[in-house]
Amino acid sequence: MTGLPMGANVAPDGVTFRVWAPAARSVELDLRSEVRWMERSEEGSWSLKVEGAKAGVHYAFSVDGRGPFPDPYSRFQPDGVHGASQVVDPSAFDWHDDGWPGLDARELVIYECHIGCFTPAGTFDAAIERLGYLKELGVTALEIMPVGEFSGSRNWGYDGVDWFAPSHSYGGPEGLRRLVDAAHRQGLGVLLDVVYNHFGPEGNYLREFSPDYFTSRYQTPWGDALNYDGPNSQWMRQMVLDNAVRWLREYHVDGFRCDATFAIMDASPKHMLRDLAETVRAEKPNAVLIAETHENDARYLRGFDEDGFGFDAVWADDFHHVIRRRIAGDSEGYYRDYTGTVEELARTANQGFLYEGQVSPAMGHPRGKPARDRPAYQFVYCIQNHDQVGNRPFGDRLNHGVEPDLYRLASAVLLLLPYTPMLFMGQEFAASTPFQYFTDHSPDLGKLVTEGRREEFKAFSSFSDPSVRQTIPDPQAEETFARCKLPWPEADGSPTLRLYRECLRLRREDPVLRQHDRFAMRAWAPTPNLLAVRFEAGNERRLLLANFGPETAFESEESWSRLLLSTEAPEYGGSGQSVTLSEKTLNPPSRALVLIG
Repeated sequence: MTGLPMGANVAPDGVTFRVWAPAARSVELDLRSEVRWMERSEEGSWSLKVEGAKAGVHYAFSVDGRGPFPDPYSRFQPDGVHGASQVVDPSAFDWHDDGWPGLDARELVIYECHIGCFTPAGTFDAAIERLGYLKELGVTALEIMPVGEFSGSRNWGYDGVDWFAPSHSYGGPEGLRRLVDAAHRQGLGVLLDVVYNHFGPEGNYLREFSPDYFTSRYQTPWGDALNYDGPNSQWMRQMVLDNAVRWLREYHVDGFRCDATFAIMDASPKHMLRDLAETVRAEKPNAVLIAETHENDARYLRGFDEDGFGFDAVWADDFHHVIRRRIAGDSEGYYRDYTGTVEELARTANQGFLYEGQVSPAMGHPRGKPARDRPAYQFVYCIQNHDQVGNRPFGDRLNHGVEPDLYRLASAVLLLLPYTPMLFMGQEFAASTPFQYFTDHSPDLGKLVTEGRREEFKAFSSFSDPSVRQTIPDPQAEETFARCKLPWPEADGSPTLRLYRECLRLRREDPVLRQHDRFAMRAWAPTPNLLAVRFEAGNERRLLLANFGPETAFESEESWSRLLLSTEAPEYGGSGQSVTLSEKTLNPPSRALVLIG
């Protein structure tokens, strides 16, 4: 491969443009005012230096008379996925984050957000106004759903096609830089959600340059897989590595959440995920890498010397599924794999994963491998995320379907266990708004998306009737997107928000809980409704009792005297029902969590 940077790169005396199109007979650079022929290298890349060109120039490429097409490495698409690319000089931004030390993966508290719905304006700059709130809440990192340019003006981001170009709808490259710079000055890290398993269905012009970016050897839920191990696969692999390095170098992001890593198919001697991790570590040693996968595979978490992928953490969905089955009763789809018993919840808390190789009834094959030796921070737990909310027919949040006391209980369990907690925007104040699936594709594609979205739920008993499926919100409708905006006035004086802040303060400051040590923790179910979790650190100990049912007496082998937290306290919106501490007999309130020392 060339080793020279792809795309449009600014130098003091001009701009060099480079693109890979190995089978092309000719490639032209379209600068709007003129068209110039590009020169071919031996490995199939085409380049041209334009003396005197500067940042701000609009350009595109034509291949064998077809086009013009946007640059696959475009840093900015001011007119969207079908428009011309724009030259950006990443060195022109004035950074102020020299003192930022980076994130510590062992201390993560993640806040996942969608930029378009996070604020009324839905931009990077508007998000800056909420950074102080996040710092006060107690999170350490903002995890931003994908921002690469997508079709239209609204999208979850997983339909992105221009990996290197922050969406013009959100404020483009400079807006993202301002957000990251401001976050670092607030003491917050920024994780970026990246999608290396597929491209979106509209505006992806890679095949115009070469079909070798894709392979039919594997199929994914989104069609042909990306080519990571076939002929000419080095170019697709390099695009991933270049993308990660540019986010780290040009935007100062602190790491990545990698989407659907199970769909990154690669039989190479060095898997693409390991290649990615090695490249990221070389660029920024303390960058955080998190994989989203249902595989429960400890290989992600092992180091390079253990034949692992070298990731810091994985999404561990078993916790979410067990607790949702328990308090909300979901039982279809992948929830068939769970019973929702308190004993199952305790087993999950002790093991990290619930599935460690057992056969999954929903999948019909074994799933998972034991990871009981891995530290707690490597498991990302949640009770809500964009998938678990947005992939429901009406985008209803957990707090929309369960009683407030159960919601407080589940929230406190999440925040006080030693595993890495992730919050989905708005859950900390029990937001009333949904988070629904929304798109803004062209009319023909949009119609198919709307129909496909409703057909997805055909197998669910409550949506077997076609007329009922028609009530599922239309992803293409602008009002679907609009109703997902966070209702920030609800946060003012929210008792749920007070609970979240207190739990995160305890997680950060309590001498036992702040150890985040799963090996000094034991969970069990003394009764069918009661979860008990004991923590210790040195001479200190804590006992968490989560009562999922009627009032239950707990007989302890130890004496406890101090009440540190009760989710039924009035300041958190609770009933005020008291906790009885009588030597070794404890009576937690019904459907509440208490923490004692």
